[in-house]
Amino acid sequence: MKIVLIADTFPPLRTSGAVQLRDLSREFVRQGHSLTVMLPTSGMDEPWALEDFDGVQVLRLRAPRTKDINYVQRTLGEFFMPFAMLRNLRKSPLSEGNWDGVVWYAPSIFFGPIASALKKASGCRSYLIIRDIFPEWAVDMGLMGRGLPYRFFSAVANYQYSVADVIGIQTPGNAVYFDDWQKKDDRSLEVLQNWLADAPAGHCSVNLAKTSLAGRKVFVYAGNMGVAQGMDILLDLAEELRNREDIGFLFVGRGSDAQKLAADAKRRNLENVLFHDEIDPDEIPGLYAQCDVGLVALHPRHRTHNIPGKFLTYMQSGLPVLAKINEGNDLVNLIRDERVGAVVTDNSVDLLKRTAESLVEQCDQDGELPSRCRVVYERLFSPEMAVKQIVNALEK
Repeated sequence: MKIVLIADTFPPLRTSGAVQLRDLSREFVRQGHSLTVMLPTSGMDEPWALEDFDGVQVLRLRAPRTKDINYVQRTLGEFFMPFAMLRNLRKSPLSEGNWDGVVWYAPSIFFGPIASALKKASGCRSYLIIRDIFPEWAVDMGLMGRGLPYRFFSAVANYQYSVADVIGIQTPGNAVYFDDWQKKDDRSLEVLQNWLADAPAGHCSVNLAKTSLAGRKVFVYAGNMGVAQGMDILLDLAEELRNREDIGFLFVGRGSDAQKLAADAKRRNLENVLFHDEIDPDEIPGLYAQCDVGLVALHPRHRTHNIPGKFLTYMQSGLPVLAKINEGNDLVNLIRDERVGAVVTDNSVDLLKRTAESLVEQCDQDGELPSRCRVVYERLFSPEMAVKQIVNALEK
């Protein structure tokens, strides 16, 4: 098939979304499909730029800035983004492109207009890959009420949904948000698991043997550190375990709370905690090869269901997980049913401490634990399965 994929993140960015879309794009090509990725890009001198990425055609289209700016500027930038992309697409060599399928990735919720235009021009089916339910999660977190901003973002999201023939959600628990959308006969909702390409452990710029965590059982967190993660309790856990000289905590990444957390750890004199800046995604397997347990954190106010990309990387590397997540999240049963770690859903630091210590003991005693993690990755989270599922939905 000749497919266009619209997204706002892709290499050289290092976000989990960029890594996911890199792996998905490579798999489309590996399975013999022709893929074009369309990306909004700020700061370009020209209206468009065409690149090749491992056999994928990447079209960057000049658009307003939407990253690392205040919320008002970001909202305005994202609102005008699809219209700027369409205007500059018409100036590009792909202006008359004809597609067998339109796929787009949310976040962002603002791609509806360009997805609709491409779908109508080609008379093809469309597939929305939705990885978070915005603005619902922002309301759950207390970042937004149900006033005018909420109604605006809901209208934008609902328009985006209306463009899609098929929506792929992360987990079954998110289906409740699409009850009204599904009432039309020609629409289909399905679970599209997250995916991650297999990668061998190689070089990593972080060498734990040369740090204060050398010789310890290391709990690692690699990824975004922001409001949605609610990570303060992980520092509380580290403080509770500060007298365990055999246990350490490593936090790698960036985000709105990263500096605050690092400063807090320093203020508490937590010698069992180490912070490190974001590293290249290709170094992650090499990092995890030096660690023992992967940490997952989601703020307890969340009501939507979310299987973070970092969970996939832990499973891929054979790392059991210690998850501090919201009650009722589909990830709770997945971890427990597959026996690939431990989960805490309330805010008891004492319970989290006891659970962490128990998991360390299990790592020493259960030799099959790493292989169970790998089996979960191979069965549920391969890009091969994701591409086949998307293509099958577009061909109907």
